[in-house]
Amino acid sequence: MRKRIGLILGIMMGLILTATAQDYKYEAGGGLGIGFYMGDANQSALFHKPGAAFAALLRRTINYRWAIKFDLATAHIKGDTRDFDTRFPGGDFNFSRQLIDLGAQAEFNFFHYGIGYLYLGTKRFSPYLLLGIGFTWVPKKDDGYFNVNIPLGFGLKYKVAPRWNIGLEFSVRKTLGDKLDGWRLSDPVGIDSSAFKNTDWYSLTMFSVTYDFGRKRAICNNDM
Repeated sequence: MRKRIGLILGIMMGLILTATAQDYKYEAGGGLGIGFYMGDANQSALFHKPGAAFAALLRRTINYRWAIKFDLATAHIKGDTRDFDTRFPGGDFNFSRQLIDLGAQAEFNFFHYGIGYLYLGTKRFSPYLLLGIGFTWVPKKDDGYFNVNIPLGFGLKYKVAPRWNIGLEFSVRKTLGDKLDGWRLSDPVGIDSSAFKNTDWYSLTMFSVTYDFGRKRAICNNDM
């Protein structure tokens, strides 16, 4: 009798897990946070003069470990050389600019990120790393900027419900140019820049909420 009850309970638990463990191809949502700049007007101070940042994102889930994220973000960055001991031949400089960031990143989860399918070792949370490529645009008349950037960073995902996720992410963007902070701070000491030399950086720290959609096909025990 006990074996039968145990078998029935096991079947019921299996049905419950199968019902809740539905995998989806995509996540879509938004994020908010702060951004800051590092370059000629701030060569070492993290989170100096932060500005508001907002983002829309779409994530394509490949499997429990890998995903591709596409995002469109905007952030306010600013800097002032008077905040530091650095002095340039042309005097003190400051700037304030709104940038737009469009990019794609590959994400690697440290754990099998998901809910249900316990036999696959899925977990509701996972740290992850990201690396990708993007574009930075400052739409400013006579002093605009457009260039490629290389984003890299890390974050933490948590699945609060079968189709809802929250995340916290820190990333830096290395731009392949030296005019993110304006033409007045482009090579202020007369040293020519190149794609990987004397270039500007900016960082985004974002809290995000996403919703899963686009159900995958049912998986078998040998997947993953």
